[in-house]
Amino acid sequence: MPVVREFKLPDLGEGLTGAEVVRWMVEVGEVIAVDQPVVEVETAKAVVEVPCPYGGVVTARYGEPGEEIAVGAPLVTVAVAPSDGPVLPGEPAEQVERPLVGYGVAETGKGGRRRRVGVPAVGAAAPVAVATAPAVPAPAPVLRSGPAAPAVVPVISPLVRRLAREQGVDLAGLTGSGPDGLIMRADVDRAVAAKAAAPAAPAPDGREEVVPLRGLRKAVAEKLSRSRREIPDATCWVDADATELMALRRQLNATPGPKVSVLALLARICTVALGRFPELNSSVTEDGSAIVRHSAVHLGFAAQGERGLVVPVVRDAHARTTEQLGEELGRLTASARDGSLSLAELTGGTFTLNNYGVFGVDGSTPILNHPEAAMLGVGRIIAKPWVHEGALAVREVVQLSFTFDHRVCDGGTAGGFLRFVADCVERPGTLLRQL
Repeated sequence: MPVVREFKLPDLGEGLTGAEVVRWMVEVGEVIAVDQPVVEVETAKAVVEVPCPYGGVVTARYGEPGEEIAVGAPLVTVAVAPSDGPVLPGEPAEQVERPLVGYGVAETGKGGRRRRVGVPAVGAAAPVAVATAPAVPAPAPVLRSGPAAPAVVPVISPLVRRLAREQGVDLAGLTGSGPDGLIMRADVDRAVAAKAAAPAAPAPDGREEVVPLRGLRKAVAEKLSRSRREIPDATCWVDADATELMALRRQLNATPGPKVSVLALLARICTVALGRFPELNSSVTEDGSAIVRHSAVHLGFAAQGERGLVVPVVRDAHARTTEQLGEELGRLTASARDGSLSLAELTGGTFTLNNYGVFGVDGSTPILNHPEAAMLGVGRIIAKPWVHEGALAVREVVQLSFTFDHRVCDGGTAGGFLRFVADCVERPGTLLRQL
């Protein structure tokens, strides 16, 4: 007789305690192979395909799309053939229980489909070959516990499902404009627009709407709250004349080669400034007893993506040229927009560059990205009256703000860093002395 195995949501790393079901990739009663992805879940960091280490017949699955599952809670149960007897007609082949092979963060390939990146356990043996039985009709499931399979909705993209869920759109009530009635993102956008245009009706009992705090929003809330609790931060700021920096960018982009963004120039300035003020490329230990100064600059930057504001990390930014920084910033920004950033690309930062000027604002006092010790904020660059060489002129001006952990340095160090950055913005030739 088949043995029913229960597969629980594995530890997804990075201290994550749960994940939200995005879509099921198998149905109850379906025959699956060892290490076949069974569900796509969304953590606070990325979208992940979870493979099941058992092969056999899916007898139950737990959790609906949009529901959060805790690490260690059941995901699916699978009826598998026993390992010490012959394979009966119509039953799955012999099973070898082993660690999850190929488990990892979903990445996007050229065709836009997600694939799993293998992360084998340390010291794990090579995958064991598993014999397969002749193709036969799948037997009736042994168990039928758990929720019933949801109705099939003609939508493929998990991003469309997520958008609908976040906007409160019922996909079952939409008529798709794609091939064979496939629901496209444009269909969800139209439904959202129609919903916004309709007059808002107050709740009959006068109660306010309660929105669950989960997924990325929950992770951001927890991290920022921890930053505020643990880090005694302070902020200083200065206005800088960015006219010469913008002129330099125009000169660079007038020559053949990759285009250089303002963000890439500011990133290069930051890496040089951190070389002069290494105290700011650091973090305080968990128990607060020591300061860890990092030898490499892993530069995080704020980017708006499908899942909200995220902070991708440019690894070893100090070792990259301005063009190389620009290329990596562009690649990570594109990945943030389509939701394909991996966990590795979202963790391990040592310093953050926050360009909030793209939102049309001048200044900000941001919360530090725990456990980092410093963040440079950049406002919009806008034409303003400015005294230049003793005369009033219209110049391109930017406000720079610098937030730092007061435990790692005093105000003199923070002010020196910010002043150096401002001098490089106003006189880009200053960088030549440092390169």
